[in-house]
Amino acid sequence: MTKITSYLKLLRPVQWLKNLMLLFPPFLGGTIFNEGLFLAILLPLSSFCFASSATYIINDIVDCTADMEHPVKRFRPLPSGEVVVGKALMLAGLLLISALFLAISVSVKFLILLLAYLAVSLSYTFIFKNYPLFDLFSIASGFILRLLAGGEAFGVAISEWLFLTVFLLALFLSTGKRYSEKKALGEHAEFHRKALAAYPTGFLDGVLSMTGSAVLVTYTMYVISRHSSLLIYTVPLCCFGLFRYILRVQTGKGGDPTESLTRDLPLLIVGIMWAVMVGWGIYAR
Repeated sequence: MTKITSYLKLLRPVQWLKNLMLLFPPFLGGTIFNEGLFLAILLPLSSFCFASSATYIINDIVDCTADMEHPVKRFRPLPSGEVVVGKALMLAGLLLISALFLAISVSVKFLILLLAYLAVSLSYTFIFKNYPLFDLFSIASGFILRLLAGGEAFGVAISEWLFLTVFLLALFLSTGKRYSEKKALGEHAEFHRKALAAYPTGFLDGVLSMTGSAVLVTYTMYVISRHSSLLIYTVPLCCFGLFRYILRVQTGKGGDPTESLTRDLPLLIVGIMWAVMVGWGIYAR
């Protein structure tokens, strides 16, 4: 049982929440309740979950030595010795093959988007995470590719304002994560992630404020473009969520987006309220 738990941790299933981005196009496009769509969700969502878990495993293998010295990451399955590298590689390979098989079952274009996601993720693991700005834009690109893949899988066009909102939100969240890491690791930041040392004092703080402001503007324009009077009332929720995340990051409570959503009760409540209000505004017509 302990071994199974270790392998499950290696998959990082909590990070699968990021793949819900694939459902944004049908949810916001008003087609999420179309007949047969719930079954159609299974293939593309599973494909990205398998692919993302494979990239997390590869990333953990690459970072294994450095993670042994990290105050939190040293308890992960690989640096702690609970799972050996060889078996982790085999699992990653199996997940990649499964992800590609499921992707081609959706469509060729979806497969291309998944391959692009894998290319960006692996480039981040081996190269870009060590370079300032490139690390942030690599993470943001992963969210955008999820959004585009969702549009392809469910036949929904992505509006310009939604594209910009997701892109800027991804930059905002990735900046918050870097800010949190730099703050938590202090003088040891460079050893764990080279890019952290390259960010001067105040830079990430400034980017966090700038991208947060931009997200608020683009999201406001998006809801106005939808011509739904109820959606405009979700803007204050968005504003509160952005401010709450900044407060969480700057007070040292962590900047991981999925952990922030699942462990911070106010953020979780705001997220649920946003989903309910947006759903009501789109579907109760």
